[in-house]
Amino acid sequence: MSHRILLRELEEVEEENIQMPPPRKRSPRAAKRKPRRPTTLIDEFLDESSQIRHVFFPTIKMAVDPMKDAGNDSFYYYPGRIWLDTEGNPIQAHGGGILYDERSRTYYWYGEYKDGPTYHAHKKGAARVDVIGVGCYSSKDLWTWKNEGIVLAAEERNETHDLHKSNVLERPKVIYNDRTGKYVMWMHIDDANYTKASVGVAVSDSPTGPFDYLYSKRPHGFESRDMTIFKDDDGVAYLVYSSEDNSELHIGPLDENYLDVTDVARRILVGQHREAPALFKHEGTYYMITSGCTGWAPNEALAHAAESIMGPWETMGNPCIGGNKVFRLTTFFAQSTFVLPLPGLPGSFIFMADRWNPADLRDSRYVWLPLTVGGAADQPLDYSFGFPLWSRVSIYWHKRWRLPAQWSGKKL
Repeated sequence: MSHRILLRELEEVEEENIQMPPPRKRSPRAAKRKPRRPTTLIDEFLDESSQIRHVFFPTIKMAVDPMKDAGNDSFYYYPGRIWLDTEGNPIQAHGGGILYDERSRTYYWYGEYKDGPTYHAHKKGAARVDVIGVGCYSSKDLWTWKNEGIVLAAEERNETHDLHKSNVLERPKVIYNDRTGKYVMWMHIDDANYTKASVGVAVSDSPTGPFDYLYSKRPHGFESRDMTIFKDDDGVAYLVYSSEDNSELHIGPLDENYLDVTDVARRILVGQHREAPALFKHEGTYYMITSGCTGWAPNEALAHAAESIMGPWETMGNPCIGGNKVFRLTTFFAQSTFVLPLPGLPGSFIFMADRWNPADLRDSRYVWLPLTVGGAADQPLDYSFGFPLWSRVSIYWHKRWRLPAQWSGKKL
């Protein structure tokens, strides 16, 4: 049975027919002083006063509310809409990832808790929210999420602490160590100017925390910004991070406790300027989705594959399918953060991404879409080997979709 048949009741994208609004009127003198460059959809996306902003950030009236959306509308994902937890509050788990906990048979979603005001630390600084902490949500069905609270909180008083609210905490990921029985969190730790460029490590006895913060460091002595961790089938875990001014990625195994890196590391995707790595594995092959480096603005995703997690990694092109060309070239106006395997459905995954809202970061949205692995890749490799032997990675745009009935939380 094909993946497309598995995904039921999918609706076509309305954004295919987006029309650019007419340009705002300007006086002849103003136009002569500074000619206006053509307006693009990315400009409209970043413009808080845009006439089509509702396309990217639908109002609260259209929020997904699992406690009210019963019947035929239940279990549908609406990428880009506000997503409410079981208490009726917008979920705050940005730049995050999901852990399936075998012991409690529960999914835990960890991410940046950004429920604070957006501001600029200085004139040329990027939009930011003071560190609040890492939020955690639990679910049995991947649709109804209970707020478990902040499991790693910011430090309010000690300005020298890595977790002081004036610093940066991004992209938290949690894995479970079967040997020690500990839940281990890795995250990007930085200062407000992004010069610290380090990873941070925290640990807990419970998936719902509290997590004890241990330390930060530059892994292998290199800068580390956007990062992720990946636990392989054999229990070995790996750290992947953007380095050298985001010009390349580095990858290396963690120690057996998952609390530090080993001395082994490899440079991959050198010179490609990629960030926001999201790794997954299918039939013995390793895959990764990355984004370009354009700050809060969206850009084109790329898929990569490798027979060994340490490389060499080869680039297979843009995995996005559906919508219009601009949507495909902007990863549906979102940025990768995690890829979640769906137990019982080989080759089927959920692609998790963030639609950042630099005008109000607490209102950044989640874009979850079906990702499949299957069929031949349609672009030649960067290398001279011709077309790859492994399968194509496809991320399908749908304005409204839900998991196939065959899944039904099979692992629970």
